[in-house]
Amino acid sequence: MRAISLPPVPYGSTAVRPGWADLPAGLRDALAARIGGPPAAVRVAGGGFTSGFAAVLTGPAGERAFVKAAALNGQRHLVDWYAHEAAILARLPAGLPVPRPRWALTESGWYALALDAIDGHTPRLPWAPAELDAALAAYAEVAAALATAPAELAALRLPRLADLARDDILWWGEVAAGREPLPEQAAGAPLAELVALESRLPGYADAAPGLTHGDLRVDNLLIDSGGRAWLCDWPWLCHGPAWFDLAGLLLTAYASGLDADAAFAGHPAAAGAPADALDVTLAALAGYFLTGAEAGPSNASPHLRAHQRWSGEQALGWLAERRGWSWARPAPSP
Repeated sequence: MRAISLPPVPYGSTAVRPGWADLPAGLRDALAARIGGPPAAVRVAGGGFTSGFAAVLTGPAGERAFVKAAALNGQRHLVDWYAHEAAILARLPAGLPVPRPRWALTESGWYALALDAIDGHTPRLPWAPAELDAALAAYAEVAAALATAPAELAALRLPRLADLARDDILWWGEVAAGREPLPEQAAGAPLAELVALESRLPGYADAAPGLTHGDLRVDNLLIDSGGRAWLCDWPWLCHGPAWFDLAGLLLTAYASGLDADAAFAGHPAAAGAPADALDVTLAALAGYFLTGAEAGPSNASPHLRAHQRWSGEQALGWLAERRGWSWARPAPSP
């Protein structure tokens, strides 16, 4: 049985965020007015890799909302992400396990977005099989609804995964050309094969008619009290194949010692995928994460680079296992 590998910091504890008292007084007053008075409880989100405010606010009469907020100056990229996410969530097909936007406001130089507050927890690793099944079922529901891009979402002029891959995801070619250093974890790996595999991703992605979440990780999921999984954090929705996100989610199933190959092959999102779609995605993700891990400290989360390195190791290890590569790989990060 394969050894279980856990991330260096649990996914639910990666964020460093401002607290309620750190927000401008005018913003606190505006948010309190929306929930019926000063909050009786503020539960700051511990997961994620951005530095914006994110918390469940509970008003004095029990009114609850999940609020994201960022400064217009200094965090403009987060403001843009939150506004874009609100537009996406408002247009997703009804009935999906997705939190919906409730209101937004701008006050005291900050933008705040309120979503439905889901009473749930981030899945724990190693995966409990029932929670992984719930996550895969929820994604099957979402993937089916987005197998053809709904007109309301297509009108947002969403990016294409194929273009994102060419611009930001494909890195083994840069390594082979000497423009990026070879990550230590890939020393001795068949670089030419990695380049060949990842280079197929744009063409495969271009052929897909639907939409994909774009960032399906453990910390973007919640399991509610009834055992249902909810998909959160939607600013990266793009035109592309659902199997790309499925492979990314299953990195943690592989790391948990579960049969991730069977989970991928048996999932509706992988139906009709090219025969090597999983290998192509794993090659691309391995390069993306391992090169990203060498980019230096992040001002968003001090744990980002370690998580990228761990994720890249899982992708490369899974791919090596599938391809029968037997080079002496360095030990995974502790």
